[in-house]
Amino acid sequence: MNQIGPIFRALLRNKVGAFLLALQIALTMTIIVNAIHMIENRSSLMARPSGLDEANQFYLTSSGYRDDFNEQLVIEQDLRLLRQLPGVINATQINAIPLSGGGWSMGLRTAPGQDGLNTGVAIYFVDENGIEALDVELIAGNNFSTSEISYREANAVEWPQNAIITAATAKELFPDLEPAQTVGKTGYISGDEPLTIIGIIDQLQAPWNGWSGVERVMLVPQRTLFGSSRYFIRTEPGQRDRIMKEAEELLLRQDAGRLVRNVRTMTETREDSYRGHQALQTVLWITVVLLTIITALGIVGMVTFNVNRRRKQIGTRRALGASRGDIMGYFMIENFMVTSFGLLLGLGSSIALNIWLVDAFNLPRIGWHYLPIAMVILWLLGQLAVFGPARRAAGISPALATRTT
Repeated sequence: MNQIGPIFRALLRNKVGAFLLALQIALTMTIIVNAIHMIENRSSLMARPSGLDEANQFYLTSSGYRDDFNEQLVIEQDLRLLRQLPGVINATQINAIPLSGGGWSMGLRTAPGQDGLNTGVAIYFVDENGIEALDVELIAGNNFSTSEISYREANAVEWPQNAIITAATAKELFPDLEPAQTVGKTGYISGDEPLTIIGIIDQLQAPWNGWSGVERVMLVPQRTLFGSSRYFIRTEPGQRDRIMKEAEELLLRQDAGRLVRNVRTMTETREDSYRGHQALQTVLWITVVLLTIITALGIVGMVTFNVNRRRKQIGTRRALGASRGDIMGYFMIENFMVTSFGLLLGLGSSIALNIWLVDAFNLPRIGWHYLPIAMVILWLLGQLAVFGPARRAAGISPALATRTT
């Protein structure tokens, strides 16, 4: 420890090199801490359950093109045939697919009128089989009855009397009540149209994974007559791939005057939905690795330069009795001091960058534990990087002090 004073004075004589290395360490800590935080945040978003039985679900789109195509009749026939396929648990028509990126949303409120705060909800039009086909759990209230199901034209503005909402929607609309206590309550859509909440489902995600209200969903008891019908099918475990092919062939045989397209699994839909998150994670990991390597090389380069510049001085110290351990210790302590200064700068800049990310991109605040962990890792990295050059410095012969240049 008696070397700290001489080391500090030596660093002051070479302020520029030491300061630049400290800035590099600070920048590395700032980026790495926030990058790892963003990676963990993206991982938690990608791991959120959708509420579906994704491994055993798929969907397809049927579009009729004949002039005499009776859409309502075809929908009823299609659903009956799909439900009769061996291995199918249930099927429903639906207007949008969770996590697909496209769908309907409306504003709900607890009092009629256009003024006041709306709670945005994703809308899924389903029939009485929707809950089983989606594999969501009804935790309170009742499912839709067959008599409640109506057909909705593309230009319709009226809404049915009843709806089922998720627990997250219930908490947002009625924050003072438990979700189950909201059964029987009235919500208002399109300003003043009342909807009675007849049931609560535990969880179901909206089509948009980046939406802050991704679990605010409402099921509406209607089938849609929009020219194209999207069918959502749930199968027995292990039967999905077989039934996908059979369902497509069945619908084409039933009515050749249509197109059957977009036959996709929910597994594929989830992968596509989070592809951007995965790409960002890859970029961030590459950045973390490259910055770590560059910082380590910077430390090695600085210490190697200092060793070469001080070879005669080191030889003199060795001739005066300094041990190999003393020489190694000198460079290890020097690096520790520079690294510590850089980490103190990085501590402040890491927090500052996170505050900006929170304000600009609505990211969660960074956990305090990231900072000490990053500091310890970078301290260890610095010591590992300096070990090789310091060991070579310790190997300089005392006889070098007697040589003239």
